[in-house]
Amino acid sequence: MFEFHWPWMAILLPLPFLIPLLWRQPVERHAHDLEGGQRITLLHPRLDDLKAAYQTRRPRIQLAGWIHKALLFLLWAGLVGALMRPEWLTPHTEVSTPGYDLMLGVDASHSMDALDFTSEGRQVTRMAVVKGVMGRFVDAREGDRTGLIIFGSQSYVLSPLTVDRLAVRQLLDGVVPGIAGQGTALGDGIALAAKKLRERPPGSRVLILIADGDNTSGGFAPVEAAQIARAFGVRIYVIGVGSTQKSIPIYEEGVLKYREDLGMDESILQDIAKVTGGAYFRATDTNALEEISKRIGQLEKTQAESRTAFLPEPLYRWPLGLSLAALLALGLFPEGRKRFVARSASA
Repeated sequence: MFEFHWPWMAILLPLPFLIPLLWRQPVERHAHDLEGGQRITLLHPRLDDLKAAYQTRRPRIQLAGWIHKALLFLLWAGLVGALMRPEWLTPHTEVSTPGYDLMLGVDASHSMDALDFTSEGRQVTRMAVVKGVMGRFVDAREGDRTGLIIFGSQSYVLSPLTVDRLAVRQLLDGVVPGIAGQGTALGDGIALAAKKLRERPPGSRVLILIADGDNTSGGFAPVEAAQIARAFGVRIYVIGVGSTQKSIPIYEEGVLKYREDLGMDESILQDIAKVTGGAYFRATDTNALEEISKRIGQLEKTQAESRTAFLPEPLYRWPLGLSLAALLALGLFPEGRKRFVARSASA
């Protein structure tokens, strides 16, 4: 398909015809200035013969003038055509296979540095457990569109929904506690994920929420945000990370401390899953991922989508080449007549 990217540049095309109308010749003004003064007129002794001689060559002169004007206009038309940016649009159709739309919501607050998990006899942080659990989950979701949202004091989209699982996995591995602030805007994270999933076709909008139930900042309460997600047709599966013990170890400024305000609030996480028709799991449950995958498989997949994009191929070289050809013709045939180089007579 052919089109001009800047078609409005065509308003410059009649400019050569408007200039003679707008530009006044100084001859009339000069004759007016001489009125009342002394005027000198020179008369040719054989004026009739001179007039007759010019009349015999007039058709040739007129033809030369028309050719000259045509070349000038061709030069201008080619330049204007190049400015209009002609291009040929080649259709390119992108087809996506049916799959699920899965958004991962990861708690990236300071509390994710708590050391209340044990792996191979040593204490590990909640974030390390999250990366291991969700990393395996992402790797297994072949054909699904996966996105990543983190929330601390504020919530951010690290990755939109994409089939590039490796990119999502790398972004998840780069998340560190406190990267989004020291607080926990759990409700804002749910609301942001629901907003992004709402833009997808209905049927397979799923949010995998990984948090400890704490909500210390943000404009949405967790249950209120869950109700918004339910209105948008989003189902939330919650994975709780952390322990319910009172005193939990955590490193702060390189010093190991024990805090009593880092416990996991399972009741909030269970309410979020219940409101949206999802389910709640503990991160320590080895069957949690398999159960989540099984439940997601029972949902309706989003139908295949096809999008057609037009790839432009610039064609400005053609009108520009026409202008160069007209400019060359003007150089060889000034005023429509061929230019000859006079040769000096040899001695």
